[in-house]
Amino acid sequence: MPSIHRDGVALAYDRIDGAGQPLVFIHGWCCDRSYFAPQVEHFAGLGHAVLAPDLRGHGESDAPEGAYSMQVLADDVACLCGELGVRRSVVIGHSMGGIVAFDLADRYPELVAGLVMIDSAVFRPDASRAALPAFLERLKGPDSVASLQDYVGRFLILPTDDAERRARILAAMPQTPRQAMVGALQGMYDWDPTEAAGHRLPPCLFIASNGRPLCDIGRFLAMVPGLMFGQTVGSGHFCQFEVPDQVNAMLSRFLAILPALPPLESVSRSG
Repeated sequence: MPSIHRDGVALAYDRIDGAGQPLVFIHGWCCDRSYFAPQVEHFAGLGHAVLAPDLRGHGESDAPEGAYSMQVLADDVACLCGELGVRRSVVIGHSMGGIVAFDLADRYPELVAGLVMIDSAVFRPDASRAALPAFLERLKGPDSVASLQDYVGRFLILPTDDAERRARILAAMPQTPRQAMVGALQGMYDWDPTEAAGHRLPPCLFIASNGRPLCDIGRFLAMVPGLMFGQTVGSGHFCQFEVPDQVNAMLSRFLAILPALPPLESVSRSG
């Protein structure tokens, strides 16, 4: 498995060359690059250049002690893109990966031509944010596996989602090293999207699932009025797996119109 090193941390990735618009897929919390497999296969098949990393602490990347802030994870992706010569890509992030992608687009604008966030808690609803400290404490304790599985099973997966996939996800996510599991969730809690207020952003698309709302879209639109919004039908949080045809269709449309879209001006009235 290819990897690069940043400050002694090995970052694993998959890369597929192609002549089309480069795409960078960033997975979510306690996941890995395989969670974008349907999209990687689809868009690589259309000739796009594709890069899919494992974030630090996830998949086959190293899991060091230390910070797992959204900025650190975005810096890792920026380093990977720089080492591999990937510039002006469309960065597509699922869940936490969408927050990492947003931070990357804000602080490394030369790397990002377009930004897609799939069911990402960019502006976390107040009730969800208030519940995070207690969840973090449970993840630090002896019942971390049960706590994670309870959260994912109750809030992220719909009863109509595929049962076999549900079982695989619930078994795989708790395998994430504890320092990454807790550190990255703390990083999401600490991250402040309003630091991008007043900055120029690339064209942006947000794709929501039919599950529990993870993002306060009203606040997001207030800060980024040009944000495009779509929603899947009949799918929980892992919609890129559950309804890849719907997700891929929205991504394809965004890619098709991207050359005609102007940059977005974020504003300070985030609410």
